[in-house]
Amino acid sequence: MNTTDDYSTLPRSHVIILNGVGSVGKTSTARALQAITAEPFLHVAMDAFIDMVPKDKTGQPEGLVFETVQDAGKPSVIIRTGPVIERAMRGMRHAIAAMAGQGNNLIVDEVMIGKEKEQDYRVLLSQFDVRLVGLFAPLDVLEARERMRGDRMIGLARWQYARVHPGVTYDLEIDTTATTPLENARRIRDAFGLGRNGRHTRQ
Repeated sequence: MNTTDDYSTLPRSHVIILNGVGSVGKTSTARALQAITAEPFLHVAMDAFIDMVPKDKTGQPEGLVFETVQDAGKPSVIIRTGPVIERAMRGMRHAIAAMAGQGNNLIVDEVMIGKEKEQDYRVLLSQFDVRLVGLFAPLDVLEARERMRGDRMIGLARWQYARVHPGVTYDLEIDTTATTPLENARRIRDAFGLGRNGRHTRQ
């Protein structure tokens, strides 16, 4: 039995990484994009990997700690990650590379803080067609969406706002302030030729 992986005969996968502050519209844009591409794309959400971590690691230094402070009179939720979460996030990036290596097209829903995470993705995914898309919106818009959602700690967007995008090099930037997820998805599809008459073909 040959257990050696040989990716040379598999199609060259496309990986679209959506990066942005919480409540900017990454998940809804990813789902809309899945519905309009010529080829199937799997949606990989960072939250799904965080949910794999035992719940008792939330609030513990080795896991995930949230601390609410006041910033200009408004709550700001500081996020501190310990070794358990950091290992899970590294594992996610390697899992994404493994999925792409099996010929899967992927849309990755991410909140990258730190240039090193982008660099890690670019190294791991160097043999694939990788596109980084930055989703942006003003802080007041993000905070309004955060309140409307009802499933997020109030203050996450404020803390992430100045930390998510600096240093990241994007292939496409989208302001989601007044656009729908479908409009965002169409921009991504058309920018990277992922429609039925697109310039990207599987090799």
